[in-house]
Amino acid sequence: MNMSLGQQVSTPSRRIVTLMKSIIPALVLILAMAVEAPAQENDYPSREISLVIPFGPGGIADITARIVADSLGKKLGKQIVILNQPGAGGSVAARVALNGEPDGYTLALLSNGTAVSVPLFKNLQFDPVADFVPVSSLAYFDFVFVTKADGKFKSLKDILEAARANPGALNVGTINVGSSQNLAAELFKSTAGVDLTIVPYKGTPDLQVALLGGELDLIIDSQTALKAALQQNQAVAIASSGSARSILLPDVPTAQEEGVKGFDVTSWNAIFAPAGTPQAVVNKLNTALVEVLGDPDVKKRFADLGVEARSSTPQEIGDRLKADIDKWSKVIKDAGIARQ
Repeated sequence: MNMSLGQQVSTPSRRIVTLMKSIIPALVLILAMAVEAPAQENDYPSREISLVIPFGPGGIADITARIVADSLGKKLGKQIVILNQPGAGGSVAARVALNGEPDGYTLALLSNGTAVSVPLFKNLQFDPVADFVPVSSLAYFDFVFVTKADGKFKSLKDILEAARANPGALNVGTINVGSSQNLAAELFKSTAGVDLTIVPYKGTPDLQVALLGGELDLIIDSQTALKAALQQNQAVAIASSGSARSILLPDVPTAQEEGVKGFDVTSWNAIFAPAGTPQAVVNKLNTALVEVLGDPDVKKRFADLGVEARSSTPQEIGDRLKADIDKWSKVIKDAGIARQ
């Protein structure tokens, strides 16, 4: 078939025009999306934020989270709503937090208890390291080693000497098996190289009754939980569990100072966001949290609860979570605690 020069040129030209007509709208859409994403991050937050916590109302974690939510909401200009979702080792709260889009409008409170849950629960249903990105720590507190005020043990050194002289004779009380306090006792026992009988109780009130009644020689719990007994001089804190003295208990020596080298247990809670949350949003939240937790009023309100307000970089609290998972995995295995 013979074609003129015009016909030879016009056919590919029409193809190019048709192709361009299909490409240009796609390019416009891509460019619009590229512009929209930073704009959305710059506008963050434009609506209320939910903070999901794996504890019920009224506890220390709940109270401190509400203090932070109130101050952070004022700083960001949007309300932060607390959603209490206790149960299943934090799985219930995690599922709620992970159910939405990773856009910074649903955040989660994780804690040292989360690190314990990883090796303790068979079907945790979430991976705190893979499923979340760290934002900042909120609070830290040490456990305290407490004896009866008028009892025979006046220091942790006294406890250690008696335990070495009479293996298995001393009773140490904690709350439930697998709790952070219970695992702290197991770690103390192995680190100190002494044989102690660890007795779990349902709650702190039962612990206090047993201590004051002479059934226990020592209990390990939070300063907050034992505040009344300590203030009424029924019990005395003989050591704290951290690597350095607590700023809230500066006169109480650490277990390390009392001879248990390498022993370090500190409880914490922190804000994390679902994996995939834009880094710009994480950075904005972190900057705001550093300011909130540095506020003298917030620090005082935390201290009144027996808790230290302390922010961190995302990297720091992320590393802490990983390190604590490794630590408690070993403690649970060595203690022979069955997975739940």
